Amino acid sequence: MAAAMQVWWPRFLLLLCLTCKTNTFYVPGVAPINFHQNDPVEIKAVKLTSSRTQLPYEYYSLPFCQPKKITYKAENLGEVLRGDRIVNTPFQVLMNSEKKCEVLCGQSSKPVTLTVEQSRLVAERITEDYYVHLIADNLPVATRLELYSNNRDSDDKKKEKDVQFEHGYRLGFTDVNKIYLHNHLSFILYYHREDMEEDQEHTYRVVRFEVIPQSIRLEDLKTDEKSSCILPEGTNSSPQEIDPTKENQLYFTYSVHWEESDIKWASRWDTYLTMSDVQIHWFSIINSVVVVFFLSGILSMIIIRTLRKDIANYNKEDDIEDTMEESGWKLVHGDVFRPPQYPMILSSLLGSGIQLFCMILIVIFVAMLGMLSPSSRGALMTTACFLFMFMGVFGGFSAGRLYRTLKGHRWKKGAFCTATLYPGVVFGICFVLNCFIWGKHSSGAVPFPTMVALLCMWFGISLPLVYLGYYFGFRKQPYDNPVRTNQIPRQIPEQRWYMNRFVGILMAGILPFGAMFIELFFIFSAIWENQFYYLFGFLFLVFIILVVSCSQISIVMVYFQLCAEDYRWWWRNFLVSGGSAFYVLVYAIFYFVNKLDIVEFIPSLLYFGYTALMVLSFWLLTGTIGFYAAYMFVRKIYAAVKID
Repeated sequence: MAAAMQVWWPRFLLLLCLTCKTNTFYVPGVAPINFHQNDPVEIKAVKLTSSRTQLPYEYYSLPFCQPKKITYKAENLGEVLRGDRIVNTPFQVLMNSEKKCEVLCGQSSKPVTLTVEQSRLVAERITEDYYVHLIADNLPVATRLELYSNNRDSDDKKKEKDVQFEHGYRLGFTDVNKIYLHNHLSFILYYHREDMEEDQEHTYRVVRFEVIPQSIRLEDLKTDEKSSCILPEGTNSSPQEIDPTKENQLYFTYSVHWEESDIKWASRWDTYLTMSDVQIHWFSIINSVVVVFFLSGILSMIIIRTLRKDIANYNKEDDIEDTMEESGWKLVHGDVFRPPQYPMILSSLLGSGIQLFCMILIVIFVAMLGMLSPSSRGALMTTACFLFMFMGVFGGFSAGRLYRTLKGHRWKKGAFCTATLYPGVVFGICFVLNCFIWGKHSSGAVPFPTMVALLCMWFGISLPLVYLGYYFGFRKQPYDNPVRTNQIPRQIPEQRWYMNRFVGILMAGILPFGAMFIELFFIFSAIWENQFYYLFGFLFLVFIILVVSCSQISIVMVYFQLCAEDYRWWWRNFLVSGGSAFYVLVYAIFYFVNKLDIVEFIPSLLYFGYTALMVLSFWLLTGTIGFYAAYMFVRKIYAAVKID
């Protein structure tokens, strides 16, 4: 039976994740755009990004060719927070119409001249490894990479071609202390021909957008009076060097090539969502999920059996006196529900944790259904922000009821603390980081009107909803504790070394972190290396396993603590249950050292600043899950024993 389960579970989970992956291609409310022959296909620019600096910039922050009128697209909240500044470009692309070589700006007889300051800026961006991101029909541009590997199964060791794609294209490259600019773009657009009736004109849909960037020296490019150009053949040309110490003359050129494709519009994101080789990680994710699931079950069986034995011994009427003399969790029944120190802060943090939990659960579930796929640019972050605001009513309700259970009386102050403590810390850190981004003139800086809008959402939506939920939660009957609390606190015996709080955090954090560390790699890659994250089916499964493992570990840790006759479990359980956040911090440091090439101060500050927010949020989330699981467990076991 066990062997059959081990074979069936991975296949089922893989099938479910593949289904979720497929569903992300269909975006409700997004209709395909049909093009006819020679219809214009607009090429727009999004931004410039670099994993080395983590600072996005607008497309026209560099001296690219500009159209007669620059028009920025109206962006949603998520796009603004991501640093997207979508703007039109002078590329003239017509559906299914080839262009061999066109001069983008300037005149054929007069190339573009970059000033010394512009040349220095372009050279700096190239050395910082910046990528340019363009879109056509909402499809991001991708660069094809052809990697060759030896076929070991063949005797003659033939080389196999492995095709991969990069998001965007490199601004340029360096070679032997010289800097070269990619000034020619060869666009390759793929279209799918829709089936039409005989008397109707054919319609086309764009299904892929690729680019081959090239660097061509001014002297090697032949032009004519009609703004056309002739590309040099083979390897007869030299790359266009950018000397940052003087003016540089060059041409910006492009070509367009169309190819018909069998890929349908609904599956056109296949190329972009497989830019990184994730196949090797899938079975690792499934194995970790299965291992954590069965390990959690084993822990549950152990603690249930132990508890049944303890409760049976404690409830023997003939041995009541002997039982009372034993040491164990029953001896602290008169103190286990004694209110902790700082009940207002504890209830406020737990209220924010409930708010985060509801927001994350809904976002992951909706994204798994395909409604927040990467084609809906910025929708994920926008939805998360609005949901966190509206989930304030649930956070306030849970915090208010718990605060009353802990004998609190100042509900108005408690509601204000719940509404401002965690969001205030997040806003404060983001504001400080935003000041540094402003200083770099990056598009990643949140504009002042957007910050005012976020503050209005905080104080106009979240704060009233938290007060509303807190009011009704405080008025509701408090949680019914099964035993009374003694007037005089019981003396706590000396604890063993393994009952130390930090040791408990290390022990409790291993299992939940093991459930999600592979997903953490993909999430970090999406955030810091400009990759697409789309495995929401896996993420939903991992989130469920994370909830289960946090609950199980929290119950085990609070049981050991009560058996050691230490009844101060409220704060300790909240801190220990969030122990996996410590491992997330350690992994973030490891990722920074081994995966990223960040050496400057401000990019490092941004990385660790946003990482601190992630760790804080993850600690609140897992701590809240563990706390409520332990609270239900403690109430359950003390309600099952006879107390004289």
